[in-house]
Amino acid sequence: MATHADSNKPLDGELTENTPEQVQPDVLAQQPEENPADLAAELAQAQEKVSQYYDQLLRAKAEVENIRRRADDDVAKARKFGTESFAESLIPVRDSLEAALAQTEQSVETWREGVETTLRQLNKAFERNSLKEVAPAPGDKFDPHVHQAISSVPSEFEEGAVVQLLQKGYTISERVLRPALVMVAAAK
Repeated sequence: MATHADSNKPLDGELTENTPEQVQPDVLAQQPEENPADLAAELAQAQEKVSQYYDQLLRAKAEVENIRRRADDDVAKARKFGTESFAESLIPVRDSLEAALAQTEQSVETWREGVETTLRQLNKAFERNSLKEVAPAPGDKFDPHVHQAISSVPSEFEEGAVVQLLQKGYTISERVLRPALVMVAAAK
């Protein structure tokens, strides 16, 4: 900004930041003057919309809370009654075992036949509930997802192959309940 050498006053026609002359009359003339009644009506409309949005927000929040509560109830019921089907499948197996123990006079053949029948019932219960055994044969490839190696031993099988099954494993719906315990072939 240019000023006179002997004063800090601006030159003629020059505006400073604080002078009211900066607001040009043309700009003020372009802005229409609003009627206070129109402004009040617009304010009332805006307040009504805000009230509607707030009501919608509260309803959405309550709905989300209801959904969360229902989901929690469903999870609790699933935990509580999730084994109901499996338990129903096992009741006949127990009944058969108790009936076998109640028989005092039976031959070995009769006893064996009863045990085999009971085992078939148990296998059907496992099958109905997607419970499958994991029993790798000697020479099968070791799978760390369903097998657990207890030790490695020298063998004619290639390194890492199953040499011996020590205990069967089980999966339920592809999820491992218990891995099969195995011995694997060591490096030659």
